[in-house]
Amino acid sequence: MIESIILWFLAILMAPFFSGIILKIKAFFGGKKGPPLLINYYTLLKLLKKGSVYSTSTTLVFKLGPVISLCTAITVLMFLPIAGHNPIFSFNGDILFVLYIMGLGRFFTIAAAMDTASPFEGMGAAREAYFPIICEATTFMILILFYRLTGELQLSAYFTGDNTVALWNATGAPLLFVVIAFFIILLTENSRVPVDDPATHLELTMIHEVMVLDHSGPDLGLIELGSFCKLFFYSTIISRLILPFNVGNQALNYGLFIIGLIIVYISIGIIESVIARFRMDKVPQFVLTSFALAFFATIITLEFIK
Repeated sequence: MIESIILWFLAILMAPFFSGIILKIKAFFGGKKGPPLLINYYTLLKLLKKGSVYSTSTTLVFKLGPVISLCTAITVLMFLPIAGHNPIFSFNGDILFVLYIMGLGRFFTIAAAMDTASPFEGMGAAREAYFPIICEATTFMILILFYRLTGELQLSAYFTGDNTVALWNATGAPLLFVVIAFFIILLTENSRVPVDDPATHLELTMIHEVMVLDHSGPDLGLIELGSFCKLFFYSTIISRLILPFNVGNQALNYGLFIIGLIIVYISIGIIESVIARFRMDKVPQFVLTSFALAFFATIITLEFIK
């Protein structure tokens, strides 16, 4: 239990660092030196030192949005098996609880954006509510596959010890579809290119960034930290899927886990460097690709098992 708590704390602490890798990769492709890897820590400290400004049209909901957004992000990390290690909390059906917790954070982020009475933030909130619906369908399709293979509905049954290797042995190549589907979910849920561009400042093309335009100071810092933790959550799952090996040595397992994380974050940076953001009407088609991949992986695997 103590080791699980330490890993959870390190996950929150290191999430901003790994997000800095994306900035480095994007700078490399742009022929620049780029910011230091610790830039996100500097940004968070700078925001926490400032004061927050609130519009006269906002209510308590606006102040609750950043707090609940961060709390839900760090809560789901308590159920996340890190480097194949048992999480802090685990019970049968916890994956459904995690999905609802993440939905709660999204709800309050949307509610805070709507509370500003800004048409631009309302537009971003509508997009934020629309695209994750498809992601949820993809996630449940993957859960159907994992449940049929393991008979469990908990993250530890999929990503601890040799369980992930067992998934690969049971499914084989179709699990590659699941990995790609998870990666598309990661890009969508975290508002990354090609779904959204976190570096844009044009309100008409923004999703997540337009929702937090009125947040400032510590509130914006909480939102940023929550987004780093959320990206870390999805990256950890993909890292475990692409490097599921359990070599028996805990230090080597941690090393493989970190290598997998770096691969995921570098991939995000490469995609944001070589691909432009999709036109808004093309985004649903891109996100639906994840559902199609998960659906075919499930059908192929279950038919093979049958």
